[in-house]
Amino acid sequence: MSSLEIIRLMNREDRKVAPAVGRTVATIARAIDEIVARMTMGGRLIYVGAGSSGRIGVLDASECPPTFGVSPNLVRALIAGGKKAVRQSVEGAEDRPGDGARDLKKIRLSKLDSVVGIAASGTTPYVLGAISFAKKRGALTISVAANRRSPLPRSAEIAITPEVGPEILSGSTRLKAGTSQKMVLNMLSTAVMVRLGHAYGNLMIDMGEANEKLRERAKWILKEASDRDVSAVTQALRHSGHELRLALIMLKRDVSAKQARKILLESRGNLRQALGERPSH
Repeated sequence: MSSLEIIRLMNREDRKVAPAVGRTVATIARAIDEIVARMTMGGRLIYVGAGSSGRIGVLDASECPPTFGVSPNLVRALIAGGKKAVRQSVEGAEDRPGDGARDLKKIRLSKLDSVVGIAASGTTPYVLGAISFAKKRGALTISVAANRRSPLPRSAEIAITPEVGPEILSGSTRLKAGTSQKMVLNMLSTAVMVRLGHAYGNLMIDMGEANEKLRERAKWILKEASDRDVSAVTQALRHSGHELRLALIMLKRDVSAKQARKILLESRGNLRQALGERPSH
């Protein structure tokens, strides 16, 4: 095949991924509701995977703190073989079910946590071991696998199984299966964070400002949310110590940073309530 023929084939196959994920949305929504219920009581979201699946979990977890301003401990990712496995293959790491249990013990898994086992084949021993241990601890167990008849979906309380069909490179699950996993984890983490109030409309109101690009984005977010000009937004950011929530309260309620902090504290961190607005549904 020519390069163009290969790419056209890949593109045709990739079009099957979104519909496959779409057939699982009711199950994904159920998982989100269960995760949110536990997180409001102090639980965490923990991804467990090996190889490509593990790396997709690491990617999603690592994006949550800068996007939603949450602690790195709130959404965690465990990968067979540890940190080394993020960059290169660690031989045999995924074949030891006891390692999955051991890694969950290390982070002190509790019954309030939600454990998402990710494995395209649904047979990865490391992930199966983690799910088995999580069930014994009373944690919520969720599986993301491409084969609903495999052991992993049968072992988890909630089974998300976007069946994308054979890969164009036989057995290379970093292709369609990996894309479906990325989509599912995006849905899980994003919807959970929105439900927990880490967004204002479709704006990243808790976003971090780690570089100049993000500092400019923070100004744009405040302009969109408050309908105020750049000067007012810049001043509010400065006086709030670059806390977007406080700055928005200052701009929309015309109060000082000290008053805004008091209002937010009285509303127990509920931004809509602090702004005197009804929550959107």
